[in-house]
Amino acid sequence: MEPVIIVLIILVVLVFIALIKTIQVIPQASAAIVERFGRYTRTLNAGLNIVVPFIDTIRNRIDLREQVVPFPPQPVITQDNLVVNIDTVIYYQVTDARAATYEVASYIQAIEQLTVTTLRNIIGGMDLERTLTSREEINAALRGVLDEATGKWGIRVNRVELKAIEPPTSIQDSMEKQMRADRDKRAAILQAEGVRQSEILRAEGEKQSAILRAEGEAKAAALRAEGEAQAIRTVFESIHAGDADQKLLSYQYLQMLPKIAEGDANKLWIVPSEIGDALKGLSGAVGNFGMMGGGSGGGSDSSGPAPSGSRGSGSEKTFPRERPPID
Repeated sequence: MEPVIIVLIILVVLVFIALIKTIQVIPQASAAIVERFGRYTRTLNAGLNIVVPFIDTIRNRIDLREQVVPFPPQPVITQDNLVVNIDTVIYYQVTDARAATYEVASYIQAIEQLTVTTLRNIIGGMDLERTLTSREEINAALRGVLDEATGKWGIRVNRVELKAIEPPTSIQDSMEKQMRADRDKRAAILQAEGVRQSEILRAEGEKQSAILRAEGEAKAAALRAEGEAQAIRTVFESIHAGDADQKLLSYQYLQMLPKIAEGDANKLWIVPSEIGDALKGLSGAVGNFGMMGGGSGGGSDSSGPAPSGSRGSGSEKTFPRERPPID
C-alpha cells in the first residue's frame, strides 16, 4: 500500500505542476515570448493562455507600457572646444515583443549608447551659447535619430528631454558676470530713460504753465485796457452830456497837476507848456466872475427894475462868454 500511495502522490504533484505550466495568466499591457524546444513559437497577450507543459517555455515577459529611463551625465564637447555634461531622459515604449527580445540583446543599454553617440554628434556642431538656448532643437534631432534606429528593435522613442546642461565652473562664473553686467546695463538704461522722461514732463509742465500765465496776463491786460477805455468813454460822454466849456477843462487840468507830481521818484518836475493856456482860461473865468458881481451891485442901486428885454440884451453884451487874458 505504501508504494501505491507514494506513486499517487507523485502523480498528483506532477498533474498540479503540469496545470500550473499549462495555464499562463498574462497581466494587462504585458506580453510573453513562448519557445518550443528553444525556438520562438508565439507571443502570449494579456489574459488567460494555455501552453504545452514541459515543451513550451516562457522566454521573456515584457512590459508594453511607456517607460522612462534617465541616463547619467555624459561629457560632450561643443564646437568651441568646451566640455559640458548633459543629463538625458528617454521616454520609450515596446511595440514588438518578439523584436525587442531577439533583435537586440539589451535594448536599454543599446538606447543609452545610441543616445550618447547621437548627442555628441549634435552638440559637436553647436557652440556653447547655441547649446544652452536650443534645447527644443536638440530634443527633436535626438528623437528623430533614436526613433529611426530603434524601430527595427520593436522600440518607439516617444520623447527625449535634456534634463540638465552643465558647463565648466569657470564658464559658469563668466556667464554669471556677463548676466550681471547685462542686468546692470539694463538698469542704467531704464534709469536714464526715467530721468529723461521726467525732465521732458517737467519741461512740458513749465511750458504749459508759462503759456497759461501769459494767456492770463494778456486777458487781464485786455480787460484792464477795456475797463480804462470804458472809463474814458464814460468820462468823455459825461463831459459832452454836461456841455463843459474851456474854463472847466482848464480847471480840471490844474487839479490833475499835483497828482502828476506825486511819487518819491520824481526828483525833477517839468511844467507842461499847456499850463499857460490853462491859466489863461482860468484867469478869464475869474475875471468874468468879478464882472458878474459888479453888475449885480449896480443893478441893486437903481430906483426901478429894468425891463426884461433890456436885461437880457444887456447881460449878453456886458458879460461876454470869453475875455482876453490880462497881461
